[in-house]
This record gives sequence, C-alpha cells and structure tokens, in this order.
Amino acid sequence: MKREVLVADDHAIIRDGLKKILADTDDMVVAGEAANGNATLEKVRERDWSLVVLDISMPGRNGLELIKLIRNERPKLPILIFSMHHEEQYGVRAIRAGASGYLSKDGDTDLLLPAMRKIASGGVFISPRLAELLAAEISPNTHEQPHTKLTDREFEVFSRIVRGVSLTAIAEEFSLSIKTVSTHKSHILAKMNMASQVDLVRYAIEHELLDGNKNNH
Repeated sequence: MKREVLVADDHAIIRDGLKKILADTDDMVVAGEAANGNATLEKVRERDWSLVVLDISMPGRNGLELIKLIRNERPKLPILIFSMHHEEQYGVRAIRAGASGYLSKDGDTDLLLPAMRKIASGGVFISPRLAELLAAEISPNTHEQPHTKLTDREFEVFSRIVRGVSLTAIAEEFSLSIKTVSTHKSHILAKMNMASQVDLVRYAIEHELLDGNKNNH
C-alpha cells in the first residue's frame, strides 16, 4: 500500500511537480493538496497522513507557527519543510518547532525523494548544511549570534522587515495589531543591539538571512 502524502504549498507548479515525481514511484502518492495554512490544518485534521511536505511561507497561518499547530493536531505526523528559504534562515528553528527535516527548494533536488522516504519511515533528514548549523548551535565554543536570541515570532517579523515588508502588511499577515508589531520591532532592535532598520538589513545580508528574491517562498 502506498504511503499517502499531503503537499502544502501555495505554488501549483510545486504541487504538480511533486505529484509527477511520486507518480513514478511505487511506494508514495500525493493524496492531498493545500494552498494555504488554514487549508493545511483542515487536511491534517481530516485523516492520518504518512507525511506532510510543507512550504514555510504560505497565505494564512504559516511558518513556524503552522509547524507547531500541526504538531498539536497530529503529534506523530512527519513533516518535511520544503522551502525557498535557505537553512540559515529557518532550518534550525523548523527542527526545533517539530519538523523532521528541512530542504531548500534551490538545493539538491535529488535529495527530495530520499528525504521524503526517510521521514515517512519515522526518520529525520538533516542536510549537510543544516547539520553544520545545528552543531554550531550546541557547541559550547560558539559565540551566540544576535538573531538567535529572537523568539520565533520575533524572527519571523525580523525576516519580513529586512525584506522591506511594511509593519502594516506584517500585522495583517499575522493577524496582529500595528502596536504589537512595532513592539516586536523594538524588541528585535534591542536584543540585536541595533539602532535602525538599515542595521537589520545590513546584518541580514552579512549573515545570509536574505533571499535573493523578495517574493520567494
């Protein structure tokens, strides 16, 4: 019996691509799709899945919060994050939030199927780059970088600020008040010991926390 996979991605080309990849296998099939975070949660609640392949940036509920919500609904459901964001941005946080693996869309696509199979079988998939980041984080000799001090919500606000997203748009995305987002921004600047948004952007560029394309998901 084929393992049934739920693909959650707001780009139809990604969903179609995964369907084509799995159509050539005899052990897995895309049995469900979702194009936003709320639809993903509904699908997760409907039935038992063998695996969720999840984009970390979708309309509605998204990102690290969505991983945690899926975990609450189905604690044993394996989650593979398949994202345009590089491991430096969300890899470690995604694993902390409950994902079983993380793969960048512009990484080695030959790793996708092995990663899906490993995670669906109860394993964990860690790319070489993510393994380095995880090792650096737990090493007692590693100097803690300022952005790692941020909470998950602060980091998500930070990632949007440095991409030039307005505070109003951030507030709308996360269903928060402008005041709350402004408070997050103040905390971010304080924790990272920076004076302005320009400082944050410069830091993001230096630490490879910015995608090449602002519209990438």
